Amino acid sequence: MSFLDRIQVCNNAEMADYLPLTGFGRRIGWVRRDRAALLAAHAQAFQATGEGLALADGLVTGAEATAAVDRALRELAAQGHVTGWREERYRVADRFGAPPLMAVERAAAPFLGIRSWGVHMNGYVRRPDGGIDLWIAERAHDKPTYPGELDNMVAGGQPEGLGIGENLVKECAEEAAIPADLAVAARPVGTISYRHALPAGLKPDEMFCYDLELPADFQPENADGEVHAFTRLPAEEVVAIVRDTDRFKFNCALVLIDFFVRHGLIGPDDEPDYAEICNGLRSG
Repeated sequence: MSFLDRIQVCNNAEMADYLPLTGFGRRIGWVRRDRAALLAAHAQAFQATGEGLALADGLVTGAEATAAVDRALRELAAQGHVTGWREERYRVADRFGAPPLMAVERAAAPFLGIRSWGVHMNGYVRRPDGGIDLWIAERAHDKPTYPGELDNMVAGGQPEGLGIGENLVKECAEEAAIPADLAVAARPVGTISYRHALPAGLKPDEMFCYDLELPADFQPENADGEVHAFTRLPAEEVVAIVRDTDRFKFNCALVLIDFFVRHGLIGPDDEPDYAEICNGLRSG
């Protein structure tokens, strides 16, 4: 395996398998071709078009669209087509920073191919020898998604109604017991993006990445039950795990590769795919 393999796993979508979902004059999602008729059958929310699917003509406002789509998705969930319902809504927009057009249930975002946003934070410690240790989370073994896989120290989806920084502070408290006065020192370092196909649908997502340098004596503790354990590892060991194995959750590997690039842990002289790796981190 290689770093480029990890990026390609994250960008495994064949877009010919999807039809565009439009609404309010914009493309808002991508629906698998074999699900188009299933959605179009819910005429109060969706309709077929010459190019793909669209929100039903009668849905004029975001509130109307949110309510109609929610009713359709709940019926689809009852039939087993949408799983893992969370009662948590994601904003729907064609780009981050644009006013939200509507909102959808988080579990249904891949089913509709809605772009989601999230926060991922690498927590690290500088060693006396000048090297870096990274805090790595192991996901709870009973977690419904990617149980037992390795994860960034803190990560979470971006729910409706919270700012990015607010969400990061919340996730820091819930996932690693990082107090707010320490969490606010996390430094925004950019984004990664990808288009990942999975059985639930398509994730054309964008993650906001943060770095937080932690005191040497800090010990994270999970508060919400989503992390089985935290382990502090030398960055060189984490580099090898990401490069040579698939132990990390697919998108967390990309967040770490971005960290390796920015902190000089990999470079163009030791990685022949370096330029392609850098470009691939934002290929979504």
